[in-house]
Amino acid sequence: MVLAQLIISGILIGGVYALVSLGLTLIFGVMRIVNFVHGDFLMLAMYLAFWAATLAGWSPYASLFVIAPLLALLGAGIYWGVLRLAVRKSHEASILATIGLSIIVQNVALMAWSADYRSLHTDFTGSVLEWGGLRISVPLLIAFLVALAVTALVFLFLHFTYAGKAIRAAASERYAAALMGVNPQRLFTLCFAIGSALVGVGGVLLAPIYSVYPTVGEQFLLVAFVVVVLGGLGSLQGAVVGGLVIGLVETLSSYFIAPSMKQLVYLLLFIAILVFKPSGLFGKRVEGVGVDE
Repeated sequence: MVLAQLIISGILIGGVYALVSLGLTLIFGVMRIVNFVHGDFLMLAMYLAFWAATLAGWSPYASLFVIAPLLALLGAGIYWGVLRLAVRKSHEASILATIGLSIIVQNVALMAWSADYRSLHTDFTGSVLEWGGLRISVPLLIAFLVALAVTALVFLFLHFTYAGKAIRAAASERYAAALMGVNPQRLFTLCFAIGSALVGVGGVLLAPIYSVYPTVGEQFLLVAFVVVVLGGLGSLQGAVVGGLVIGLVETLSSYFIAPSMKQLVYLLLFIAILVFKPSGLFGKRVEGVGVDE
């Protein structure tokens, strides 16, 4: 029964990890950008959910419909204003640009909201469902179900819309897609906006579960990088599977070893992947790997 409880909890949190990682792997799969500001977007979404609930009394699940579009606009603006120029120079320039943006966002948050930890309490905080002797956290279950629905919408968008097919084509062969009339800059802006919106959704879902502070994004960015590498760089399917695996590893190691050791366990897994299978579970060691692999 204890093992079943741990597995269910791991799968639930893993689903949210998968959603957070989807945006990161989408941006890398199409744009080949390692986005270090991704975690800070999650932090901003958590703060926006907190202040929307504190100042306006909004439920975080209702504010999601406002915060996700705001993060999408912010992502599109940052790409068009900063990263568009860095991408044209080199991979190193784009990486340094995202690191610089991450430092700026964290320090602005620190000046605006201080380093205090804040917790978002909702009607579901502390609520659990009991079924067959198992106890399931209601906020975590809601987060998993919303993450599952959003993930399904992303896959439907990529496979059944013109823009989604253009994204997959550019991820597979960027120059051929450009020759077929796909505008690279518009596509990159769209990808960065979608990736930012996805991590915004993830931040809102995590706000009732975790405390928010200016550097909270670093914790989840580290998890997202491990998930993306485990699943395979640029593979959306891999991000989903990797998120579930890391959720299980984190939960099981917290119980059977120690809560303070959970990061060490999945970081050791991260190193093992880099040593023995650098391409990940679903990635390929080829230049053309993309979001449809």
